[in-house]
Amino acid sequence: MRLRHLIARGFRNLAECRHELPPRGLALLGPNAQGKSNFLEALYYPVVFRSFRGAQDQAVAAFGGPGFHLEAAVDGADTADAVITATWQAAGRRKRIAVDEVESERVSGAVGRWLAVVFLPADLGLASGAAPERRHYLDRLLSLSDGAYLRALSRYRAALAQRNSALRQGRFELAGAFDLVLAEAGATVVAARRAWAGPAAERFAAEFECLGEAELATLAYRGTPELAEPGAWESALRESREADLARGMTTVGPHRDDLTLRIGGRLLREYGSTGQLRSAAVALKLIEIESLREARGTEPGLLLDDVFAELDRERQRRLAVRLLGGAERQVFVTAPRPDELPPGLELEVWRMTGGRVSRS
Repeated sequence: MRLRHLIARGFRNLAECRHELPPRGLALLGPNAQGKSNFLEALYYPVVFRSFRGAQDQAVAAFGGPGFHLEAAVDGADTADAVITATWQAAGRRKRIAVDEVESERVSGAVGRWLAVVFLPADLGLASGAAPERRHYLDRLLSLSDGAYLRALSRYRAALAQRNSALRQGRFELAGAFDLVLAEAGATVVAARRAWAGPAAERFAAEFECLGEAELATLAYRGTPELAEPGAWESALRESREADLARGMTTVGPHRDDLTLRIGGRLLREYGSTGQLRSAAVALKLIEIESLREARGTEPGLLLDDVFAELDRERQRRLAVRLLGGAERQVFVTAPRPDELPPGLELEVWRMTGGRVSRS
């Protein structure tokens, strides 16, 4: 899957532009605070129609402007070639999404038409951070892999929000009205996560070793396995009734689960070195690429935001071998200077200055 062109207007600090993108991708160089990450953000936005920084749309739009517009032309998708547009209007705070000029009624109808994986310096938090970061990783990966998961996750989150609202009001009978939807959708979410975690555990150990780490690394899904069956939810929710009412929230379900990462039998986020945490984050990103490739039957693009900084040349080379892949993978890399790119990188070099992109 490749991005053929990108049109951007009113997005962050980027100057209005239309860029025809090289099939292999590009390396974007420039000093910090010029807009390199914003350019990658614009490339990734049409994947899930959200900022990869977690920012709201009003924060993504250029300050004081009427909104933003993006257009991404995709070649070689698993469904068909497509032109994807996303427009956000400050007046009314309305977002419109269209595929081949046909407006999508729901965001979920267009998610994943352009498929890419982004790796940011902050992704070290996948290994070192709290459980919500890893749940977000799982939900994004599985939603892009299978539309049924995305639909189930949306139903689960909606039912959970309504049930929690009733619990905060002390209305347990009203909360119970959402139990059936919670059970059906939640079971789908748990089952999909557990099915992914089995093969992912073997890949995690193998990737960790390939990255030069000597100790055994393990990955496991931490949750209640019985909740992969809808019938198990009734007793689980009944048993959690007192805790739910006391805390004003639902205390069982996949919204409380986690991926447990260990090295040498010890929790990685508590005992891992900075290098081991980095290797774990890289391993999870490689698994994300492999999982999407297998699920969708196409090679996703890869966006790397300054991930080679502060590494010696040998570590840059080793990391590049694992991340950049073969000629079929379109890769977009940012770095402040050429010496912070891995050796042997064969990508066109573009430059960013004050929100404007130019070819070298």
